[in-house]
Amino acid sequence: MKLLFSEATPDYAHYCYPYAIWGFLEAGETPADAYAAGFLPGVASLDRFYLTRQLRVVLAGWSPSSENRRVLRKAEGLRCELIPRADFAYSEVRRDAWLAYAAAKWGAEVMPCDRLDRLMAGAVISHVLHFTDAAGADAGSVLCYVESPRVAHYYYAFYPLSAETKHHGMAMMTHAVADFAGRGLEHLYLGTCYSEMALYKTQFEPLEFFNGCRWSRDVAELKHLVRRLLPEGKHRLETPEFLAFQPGPLAELAAESRFRVAR
Repeated sequence: MKLLFSEATPDYAHYCYPYAIWGFLEAGETPADAYAAGFLPGVASLDRFYLTRQLRVVLAGWSPSSENRRVLRKAEGLRCELIPRADFAYSEVRRDAWLAYAAAKWGAEVMPCDRLDRLMAGAVISHVLHFTDAAGADAGSVLCYVESPRVAHYYYAFYPLSAETKHHGMAMMTHAVADFAGRGLEHLYLGTCYSEMALYKTQFEPLEFFNGCRWSRDVAELKHLVRRLLPEGKHRLETPEFLAFQPGPLAELAAESRFRVAR
């Protein structure tokens, strides 16, 4: 991958000069290589990726926990089917329902109509994991990128909001883990984790998250990152609390790094 570093707000007083890191695929690489290096898609065309704290389930070692089974029991009537995007009926009725869900859950400006249309027309959505209820009616849809056998990305999920469907969100994610594990994929990527509200994704084991240096399976480390705000003018590799979670000194972390400057 080629990298670009996009400046963010500097803190001159503490010599802290941050950059957002963007990745671009090179010849012979596929989006799976970007995911494996800790990047998520930055545009629907898959022309740009960004480095972030993201989560993935290691599917080869996954089996449902008692909590996973409890979630599935609460939505026993759900059935799912993985449909190639080209074969999925992206109707006006479904689009309006998804937009209504997005406005109610995330806010009116997060998923405007034109953005949803771009996603559905872009390479970033290769499949839709579509859910129906016991009567065969639409019960939810998940927009996915699938690159078998390495990657499935659980991107955006939509479902009807009601008292009867309050457990559907977690049940759909759990069904997705089971479905992609059954298909023999290596990892299911679940997006980012920067808030307490996102920690529900840690219900799956084995789980890994990208900590800026490597993929880690230490959920206590992830909770530390979510809950411990950085002191002013510091970054993680300057905080002993974060370094205590690492397997060795900084030189060993650097030796494990996937990134290097080519000359």
